[in-house]
Amino acid sequence: MDYKQWLAKADSIQPEGRMFINGKLSQAQSGETIAVIAPRNGAHLGKIARGQLADVDLAVKAARSAFDAGVWSGLDVRARQAVLIRLSDLILEHQEELALLESLDTGHPISDALNVDVKSAARTYRWYAEALDKVYGEVAPAPNSALVTVTREPLGVIGAVVPWNYPLIISAWKVAPALAVGNSVVLKPAEDASLSAIKIAQLALEAGVPAGVFNVVTGYGNEAGAALGLHPDVDKVSFTGSPTVGRMFQGYAAQSNGKQVALELGGKSPHLVFEDVEDLNAAAVAITWGIFYNAGQTCHGGSRLLVHDSIAEQLVQEIEKVGRQFVLGDPLDPKTQVSAIISERQHKRVCGYLDLAKQEGYSVRLGGGTSAPAAGLEGGFYVQPTVITEVPNSSRLAQEEIFGPVLSVITFKDDQEAVRLANDSEYGLAASIWTKDITRAHKVSRSVRAGTVWINTFDVADIIVPFGGFKNSGFGRDRSLHALDSYTGLKTTWLNLG
Repeated sequence: MDYKQWLAKADSIQPEGRMFINGKLSQAQSGETIAVIAPRNGAHLGKIARGQLADVDLAVKAARSAFDAGVWSGLDVRARQAVLIRLSDLILEHQEELALLESLDTGHPISDALNVDVKSAARTYRWYAEALDKVYGEVAPAPNSALVTVTREPLGVIGAVVPWNYPLIISAWKVAPALAVGNSVVLKPAEDASLSAIKIAQLALEAGVPAGVFNVVTGYGNEAGAALGLHPDVDKVSFTGSPTVGRMFQGYAAQSNGKQVALELGGKSPHLVFEDVEDLNAAAVAITWGIFYNAGQTCHGGSRLLVHDSIAEQLVQEIEKVGRQFVLGDPLDPKTQVSAIISERQHKRVCGYLDLAKQEGYSVRLGGGTSAPAAGLEGGFYVQPTVITEVPNSSRLAQEEIFGPVLSVITFKDDQEAVRLANDSEYGLAASIWTKDITRAHKVSRSVRAGTVWINTFDVADIIVPFGGFKNSGFGRDRSLHALDSYTGLKTTWLNLG
């Protein structure tokens, strides 16, 4: 569809804002709601239910009842496979509606929402479904008088708490493997981006997921999120968000039933560009996309550029050249590449870092502005793609997760300094290394403390590999068969033959 068609479709859509509990849409027990604001223009999109303790309790009880009844957990693997594959198909059948909901709710460019977010979610559900009959248990080397098996069983009720930057994608990373192995799920989307989660839950019911197995409770983190973390009948919480809130969930687990907690807590990912980089333009393109994609609202976004001082100016000029070609515009315009920040609150936060750069005398080489890109979008939340040089690694710009389209440039003189600067961060989510020396690439990649290291590329991702980090980036892993295992518990069965 073209821009006019997306605008017309946006004018006619009426987003569903009720929660989804036990197979039914429902308002919050209190009757309270939260306004949904479109990042593109600040317009009122609708309302979502303000779920609180009573609503979380209903959802958890529905999930536990379904789990104990075996309506999903007790199904044959092939039956669960068929349902999840059908859900994947339904996501693709409703891809335009889901993409529009995601774009309106989050400010994602519609082209990315349609071609990346929706398709990634559909692939995730299908991949985990297809993986189920390819995962085996174990037979332990027991004495001849016994047969001992080790099997994986679902944990029970899973709480999934997801952020606002990639709701469709990150929800699928958690919900798909949890459902695949037989758990029941209570999903708590961010209050800033809940619309696609409600639609996915409806599609799951249509696909054949029994009522009570997949529930969605919308609301604020300190209300619905905390209630889910504290609930004594939740067996595990998988959380993606800030380190501060992640530690709260660890506390909730300690205060309640000692539930398992898996955390992915953001990053401040560095590019390490050495003087022997083979293709400076290719590096510039990857670095630019790595920080400006989704307006910089990516946990592993390459927000720190560590570059050898002998090529720093040349590389920055290439980045400026590439960055000026990026189209900042209305999320509903298929030509837009960089669009809106999620909310007024986050917009003010990013602007605060831009003000700090000016106060501390750093050089703003590209962008730095915050005005709307076109008429009719004045109420929206926009930040130009920005490149700032002469930034010391000790600066707040280099140490704190800005979550906006802001690249900080830092120079180094040798390999040792590059590694030291890369590791001089509380985060350890991702990094990239740019060099044609394979020995250097191996040595540096093993020295950099990060959950993912790319060499001569950036942000190449797939469901086949795990995603997560070290240090304050958390210790959970989404994606891959490792995530499938993480939603199960090991059971030993000892059969006496003697």
